[in-house]
Amino acid sequence: MTTTTLAVLVPLLPFLGAASGLLLGRRAPGFVRPLAILPTLAAAALAVLVAVRQGGGETIDAATRLTPTGSVPIDLALNLDGFAVLVAILVGVVASCVQIYSTGYLRDDPRYPSYAALVSLFTSAMLLVVYSGDLMVLLVGWEIMGICSYFLVGHYWETQAARSASLKAFLITKLGDVPFLFGLFALAVDAGTFRINGILTATTSGNGLDHPTLIALLLLAGVAGKSAQFPLHTWLPDAMAGPTPVSALIHAATMVAAGVYFVARLLPVFASSAAALVVLAVMAAVTMVGSALAALAQDDIKRVLAYSTIGQLGYMTGALAVGDRAAAVFHLLSHGAFKALLFLGAGVIIAAAGTNSLAAMSRMSGLAKRIPDAYWTMTVALLALAAVPPFAGFFSKEAVLGAAEAVAIGHGPTGQAGGIPAAAGWTVLVSGLLTALLTAGYAARLWLLAFRGQGAEAPDHGRQPIAMNAVLWVLFVPTAAFGITVGVLPDWFDGRSLDPTLTTSVLGTGLALVGGLVTYAAWRHTAALARRVPVGAVSAHLHAEPALTEIEAIATHEEVYGDIASAKDPADPGRLLLGPLHRHAAHGFQLDAVYSAVFVRPVRAAAELVRFLDREVVDTYVRGAGTVPRLLGTAVRRAQTGNVQTYLSALLAGSVVLAIAAVLVAAGA
Repeated sequence: MTTTTLAVLVPLLPFLGAASGLLLGRRAPGFVRPLAILPTLAAAALAVLVAVRQGGGETIDAATRLTPTGSVPIDLALNLDGFAVLVAILVGVVASCVQIYSTGYLRDDPRYPSYAALVSLFTSAMLLVVYSGDLMVLLVGWEIMGICSYFLVGHYWETQAARSASLKAFLITKLGDVPFLFGLFALAVDAGTFRINGILTATTSGNGLDHPTLIALLLLAGVAGKSAQFPLHTWLPDAMAGPTPVSALIHAATMVAAGVYFVARLLPVFASSAAALVVLAVMAAVTMVGSALAALAQDDIKRVLAYSTIGQLGYMTGALAVGDRAAAVFHLLSHGAFKALLFLGAGVIIAAAGTNSLAAMSRMSGLAKRIPDAYWTMTVALLALAAVPPFAGFFSKEAVLGAAEAVAIGHGPTGQAGGIPAAAGWTVLVSGLLTALLTAGYAARLWLLAFRGQGAEAPDHGRQPIAMNAVLWVLFVPTAAFGITVGVLPDWFDGRSLDPTLTTSVLGTGLALVGGLVTYAAWRHTAALARRVPVGAVSAHLHAEPALTEIEAIATHEEVYGDIASAKDPADPGRLLLGPLHRHAAHGFQLDAVYSAVFVRPVRAAAELVRFLDREVVDTYVRGAGTVPRLLGTAVRRAQTGNVQTYLSALLAGSVVLAIAAVLVAAGA
């Protein structure tokens, strides 16, 4: 088969698996798990084959006219470059791991068939985004991911948290998608096509685009919503109310990666506007630093990782702001591996500890011995997150910082992105270094509280399914080795070497070590208090399936452990490090409260006004329009007595009245 045929099969196979799984879910439940796993595995294998055939060489572009539109045509097109084929491998591998992991995590879930089908559809949609060469076809995958995330985040719809989180995720991402859609239309009008290669040609040749800044800013709104960047990032921490495998898929390989990937594909469009790059750099800087501070204050282990994802996506958008899509995609790939490992490992921890609270875990001893697979793999993943060499996160994060340094000192990329302001470089560099310090701090805090707890022996929830532990070691391989081996893949990264620079390596690694050591010192100071300050109970269902344990942990977290900001836990080193800032950081710096005051309350007040006007004003006229004819009808009905004498009397009286009226008229004349 040709490379294009294989590429078509990559998103098609998970889609067929999803459709088949939904059709056979009730009639033949034994086929559900094979239909969830095998098509996704096959898609991952084909994605690898497509990458080998593409080889990082010339872009493979193929298309067929989908439908005549009368103006800008829409094509069913493929655009396979080095970035696309590598990201497709990431999506396929992580999705396969999630499907395998889910067979153990949700082994007794009655809604598993629909869950597995939605995960497959989610995977298919992201692969469509990755391979698509036409923006309208890309938009289809973009929106399918949005609706899949709504259903998957709300999988535990029995809990209020899941219901609210799914609705919040859907509404906020749609808020960004509206200007995003206008941006796509404006871009197509300026370029004369929806085809990505045609847009890039129009951008880099001739007079370029007519409205580059407007288009770039409109598109950035959609990117901010999808990739959870400030100010549209608040949905992602709440989305942790969904099942842990869903969190791994959304954070590592789909949904949030789509926005970064979109900008990477169309970077010349954004680079044609210096103002848009500065906006992107500021957005990345605020996102990085703010999310890192928030991660340091969270008690829910998954919310720590959620804010971590927001911050790491900030590194990627920062790399794009300084015109280096190779560094951005490099960090996207390495982050996808270690963040999927962290989330799936967190699922093992929650199932073993019976809680998602780090405060409760800090009162348990021996948890690391009960889950050695999660302990060792997550330790390496946290080191990669903190950018400690020689793990993947070190190389990819330093590539971002190196690109920012080059722009800051005036040695930025030439050509299409040569006009990048130095201010963008300094903004990304300084915020990136500060975030490196904070990242090491919250990574060390998570590891110490989860695996170095002091107190009663951790409850024995039994051994975890083999499927859950096996995928941790699969993801361990790229987490540990991808950064080292990337040097042999320069053709896939615009032919560039991504070796870290000496300056940023020393600064980044030094700040990471400082952050880790300071957090460790704070933990040593507070750890003794853990024994004297109890915080609550853990799940009562020992040996239950992991999903049931997580549902209970989500539903009872605030009830048992208190609000994330108000719970007084002097044993938490994050409180010592953040001081008075902790209360605000724990609530995401009150952005939800601000949005509630600025948007939610006025909209509700307007809705109440409309409801009042509809019921008390409009309905009054409607009811009046019906009441008057009804009263007239009642009067006429009462006159119809059936008595002939009454009718003759009325006729005589009427005749008399008419005669008198006639006389009066004549007299007046």
